[in-house]
Amino acid sequence: MQKAVRFHETGGPEVLQYEDVVVGAPGPGEVRVQHAAVGLNFADTYFRTGYYPVKPTCGIGVEGAGVIEAVGEGVADFAPGDRVTYTGSPLGAYSTSRLMPTGSLIKLPDRIEFETAAAMTMRGLTASYLLRRICPTLKSGDTILLHAAAGGVGLIVSQWAKLLGLNVIGTVSTEAKEELARAHGCDHVIRYDHEDVARRVREITDGVGVAVAYDTVGKDTFAGSLDSVKRRGMLVCVGTSSGPIPPIDALQLAIKGSLYVTRPALADYIADPAERAELAGELFGHVAAGRIRIEVNQRYQLADAVQAHRDLEARKTTGSSIFVI
Repeated sequence: MQKAVRFHETGGPEVLQYEDVVVGAPGPGEVRVQHAAVGLNFADTYFRTGYYPVKPTCGIGVEGAGVIEAVGEGVADFAPGDRVTYTGSPLGAYSTSRLMPTGSLIKLPDRIEFETAAAMTMRGLTASYLLRRICPTLKSGDTILLHAAAGGVGLIVSQWAKLLGLNVIGTVSTEAKEELARAHGCDHVIRYDHEDVARRVREITDGVGVAVAYDTVGKDTFAGSLDSVKRRGMLVCVGTSSGPIPPIDALQLAIKGSLYVTRPALADYIADPAERAELAGELFGHVAAGRIRIEVNQRYQLADAVQAHRDLEARKTTGSSIFVI
């Protein structure tokens, strides 16, 4: 019997249930994937709490890696035995085995281990589009602000940014996270738990500000992020771990220097198969060559999903977290 984590009502981590499931045979355009590892992402908590609305009885998780066991009718690009990874809908990655539409799958090179893939597919593709698509005018020598620099996305973005010749100012909440951020490329680290982020950014940049601020925290850091951006710079609101950002007063964007603000979603940057393949190919190349290291710092069993979510929401984690099947 296969296993999966599901929830039948929204709420805290305690609503997650470890259950027996029947997976069955894949239908047209589907494959059955036997997971080797599954990604644990902060976005998973948004589904569990109802911040992202889903059906009352639902699986959870959007990222996994494993081997295709069977293919359905009409599937031509994948075959049993293929190594694959994925991120995106439908929910249900927290499982030992599942059915998946082929449109979400990415073939995994032999050089990339399953645990690494589960730890980086969502985070790595996010880092890829943040640096390679959101602001194409970024150039070597520019300075960026990166919140949650010791998190899964943060560690990848900081390493990739250094490959592009960017100066990185990271923010963290503890001394241990500060050391981790510096070890992965941050030129400057701000402790946002007791420092004024915008003031420190202005000091570091001689009053100019940063070309781009990547804010994965949301409500608690939004104002400081906006005040850290230079004239005609950009604030990228890419996460809300502390809560939703406040309403934006468009006039303030003009007053603060004709600023740009965007709230992107990964799904819109990997919807096109060609673009997804390009972003994934560059990511896999950097990781396989050792230019970007993926830090898998927490490993859980599926049966421990409640504790995993508690750790995640308490900000006890660093780098990437996965479930090992």
